[in-house]
Amino acid sequence: MRLIQVEDIADIALGSSLLGAGGGGDPYMGSLETTAAIRECGPVRLLDADEVSDDWTVASIGSVGAPSVVLEKGVNGQEYVRALDLLERRLGRSIDAFVLAEAGGLNSLVPIAAAARVGIPVVNVDGMGRAFPGLQQDTYCMAGVPTTPMAFVDEKGNRALIETIDNDWTEAIGRAVTTACGGSLINLGASMSGAKMKECAVRGTVDLAQRLGRIIRTAKDARERSARAFFLEESDARLFLCAKIVDVLRETRDGYNFGRAVLEGVGDDRGHAGSVVFQNENLYAEVDGRVAMSVPDLVCLVDADTFVPVTTESLKYGKRVLLVGLACDAAWRTPQGVALGGPAFFGFDIPYVPVEISYASFEGEKACEN
Repeated sequence: MRLIQVEDIADIALGSSLLGAGGGGDPYMGSLETTAAIRECGPVRLLDADEVSDDWTVASIGSVGAPSVVLEKGVNGQEYVRALDLLERRLGRSIDAFVLAEAGGLNSLVPIAAAARVGIPVVNVDGMGRAFPGLQQDTYCMAGVPTTPMAFVDEKGNRALIETIDNDWTEAIGRAVTTACGGSLINLGASMSGAKMKECAVRGTVDLAQRLGRIIRTAKDARERSARAFFLEESDARLFLCAKIVDVLRETRDGYNFGRAVLEGVGDDRGHAGSVVFQNENLYAEVDGRVAMSVPDLVCLVDADTFVPVTTESLKYGKRVLLVGLACDAAWRTPQGVALGGPAFFGFDIPYVPVEISYASFEGEKACEN
């Protein structure tokens, strides 16, 4: 067990935004709310999975909705208490700890802020090891954990509790509730025992996020390597393209941000082109008309100089970026994981190729060009 203090938040937010693969919410908003919550209520206990009793009840809490809307609406801090009250009354028992729904700039921090506000611990796990747009797209669901009963609360005080026949219906009905509430709200569900959580959660998420945040923050101080080499090697990210964003197509509908960022190669990659397609999170990337990488691996854009991740809601013309890929958690590379989080789930007729295999092929082609 360790305590999450105010000084930990910046690195957790920064690293989480890389794990969010363009989604998971804005890290700045998450940092503001979580910092305020810890200053007002005190530090948060972070437990490793094995420190949780098997008979505890834990639940997944996060923010759901279009990231651009979340950025505008924010939260007022009372949503967590209201959601917890609603779910506990339905379950007839207390929630002993929160777990992360996903890793993302906002959604890694919501459970910490919520835990500070209600006075319970957070477990150092999540259900994805990254961010996905669907409420049913996590390792909890893969292990048979029902997403419902699930509580939804908005900043006005509206509350809803849904129970569905399967996890796909949770996404459909939950998205309708989200849209009715203005496009974003706080959700709490996927309650499970401590024993079940240990079987299916992705472990060490908060620690990993903090380590990645520290790597990004300190890359400029690297001595024996260039800042870029330090970032890529320490984060285990694969670089596919150095580019400038030359166009962004974006629309918000059904509680999601959909769109495409068009990239033009710069520097050593001048003459090459690419694009990234997203639905809240980046789903797949092309380089010179060929698929470079796709979900469930992490398709990421980071600032070319600072390596700060660029979320889908902050994409803008002229920004210099690096298109990089990170390997997903092993659970997503199983047949069940690819079915739930791979390209076909989002309607794309492209095969899933692990990012390290795709990268080796791209590197081989570059070597031949030179």
